[in-house]
Amino acid sequence: MARLNPQQTSSSTFATHTSTRAEKSPQDKPSTCEHTTSFIPGAVGIVGLGLIGGSFAKALCQDAQKLYLFNRNQEVMKQACADCHALALDNESISKCELIILAAYPHANETWLEQHADKISPDALVIDTGGVKRTTCKRCFALARNYPWEFIGCHPMAGTQYSGFAHARANMFHHAPMVVVFPDLYSSRQQEQLCLRLQKLLESCKFGSYRCTNAQFHDQQIAYTSQLAHVVSNAYVKSPAAQAHKGFSAGSYKDLTRVARLNADMWTELFLANKDNLSHEISLMISHLQQYKDALDTADEHMLHRLLAEGDALKKKAEQS
Repeated sequence: MARLNPQQTSSSTFATHTSTRAEKSPQDKPSTCEHTTSFIPGAVGIVGLGLIGGSFAKALCQDAQKLYLFNRNQEVMKQACADCHALALDNESISKCELIILAAYPHANETWLEQHADKISPDALVIDTGGVKRTTCKRCFALARNYPWEFIGCHPMAGTQYSGFAHARANMFHHAPMVVVFPDLYSSRQQEQLCLRLQKLLESCKFGSYRCTNAQFHDQQIAYTSQLAHVVSNAYVKSPAAQAHKGFSAGSYKDLTRVARLNADMWTELFLANKDNLSHEISLMISHLQQYKDALDTADEHMLHRLLAEGDALKKKAEQS
């Protein structure tokens, strides 16, 4: 598997990464001049009202010109509309949205967009919030080329170990990074213009930064920074010792086990959609753990000290970069 390194993507607040993959340019899209924009400026529609979609709804409800919500569970839908003073996102109101946020699971996001693409207003923005980007961006970029609206792949780097609308918070995204993925052949200027527009529409979410990358690098990094952490945490609590931890555990146990509690349905879909990158990271982890085990089994004090010092140094280096 060809892997990108950190030097192949920029780290500024708004940065772009270009590639040679064959994507059609924005000029190949239907012109918005040939269609009448129907959205209400500032109106937002949200599909999926779990932890992330619900947090968007709670953050945006005070500032959005209009807020429209959709969730398959009608009890959640009713509660969210009441809490956020919102209306239902349906076939009639879709065209009123300047921004549509797809906050369900990745496959459900893709399916919803395919089923409702012809109802979205010209010049509207559509974003997803999924934790993997290659499959979603490939499918949704291709779809968006046939319509006069824009699709942008997004991943808000925020969340908790809990799921569902009941745990959504209006301040979930305060100071958090938002990772943004555009079609590769969009120019830096086009990307910046769209990103500035997105920032304005999401202003009340108070994201700390917007970082542009590509889907491949996003999925490589997320396999390490998020998915591997969930696998390790989930595997760690399978030790029989976990059931007797009370009275013997402190901060390190709490930190390492926090995300062992997870939504198995969602993470199964995310892991399988990024299986190559995640499997690679798990292999590296197994290799490193084996080194520690070998040093212990052979009572190799020098090797064990070297491994520990090496990890300490790499952690300090990562924090400084």
